[in-house]
Amino acid sequence: MVTSRNPKETFASTTRIVMPNDTNTLGNLMGGNLLNWMDVAAAISANRHCRRVVVTAAVNNVSFDRPIRLADIVIIESEVTRSFNSSMEVYLEVFIEDSATGERSRCNEAMYTFVAVDQLGAPIGVPEIVPVSADEKDRFDGALRRRQLRLILAGKMKPSDATELKALFE
Repeated sequence: MVTSRNPKETFASTTRIVMPNDTNTLGNLMGGNLLNWMDVAAAISANRHCRRVVVTAAVNNVSFDRPIRLADIVIIESEVTRSFNSSMEVYLEVFIEDSATGERSRCNEAMYTFVAVDQLGAPIGVPEIVPVSADEKDRFDGALRRRQLRLILAGKMKPSDATELKALFE
């Protein structure tokens, strides 16, 4: 069996500056570019967790709370919130850093799901996550409900089998 890991061991941080080629005609970072940057950061976290090749399985709960402008410094932080058999949920937060003051403000967040694969591309087992902080425990507990909802929407789970989701309504 694979060993357990603390979410802090899966932490990744990526810093980018928004260049003209990254923006739309309004001078804002294009959403697709941000999603790509987030995908790379999340993949690094997932890889650090299992030390295997990982592939993106789902992009969930993306929120664009405010625009990111040309020349903004963008910081993307990610960490694995929970692992299952071969999949991992990764939580990401996106911040803008003021280049003059260094002050950060949060502007986006998302959940990505990755699957670890072997050299033939088949899913392979991953280590467990052991949450430590209260925030980590909350995200860990919520991950099972989010997974069940994702599987129901994909037609891979019957709603009647989603025990964690049903418990919210009982």
